[in-house]
Amino acid sequence: MKLYVCWGTYREPFHQHPCRVAHRALLAAGHEPELVKVRGLGVGPRFLQWTTKGRREVEGLSGRRVVPMLVTSEGEVIAESVPIVEWARANHVASAGGPSR
Repeated sequence: MKLYVCWGTYREPFHQHPCRVAHRALLAAGHEPELVKVRGLGVGPRFLQWTTKGRREVEGLSGRRVVPMLVTSEGEVIAESVPIVEWARANHVASAGGPSR
């Protein structure tokens, strides 16, 4: 399981960063995703976007450069924090089975 994030999963003082929200939801559900930091800028007009290898990888998987993006162990691609949080709540890991990767 991989969670693609922009710069990290740090706390911001004035709002909940979407990458942090997605990461915390996965951890709360018992998952331990591999974090992939893609850096760059994936929003706004394409000619203004700072494209990195990570952003190109995200675009190849989802057709978009926006993160957070989750790739489950089964290969399902889930983009944006709200759908990732919903997926985490619906796919809680049983403590006996251990976290998924």
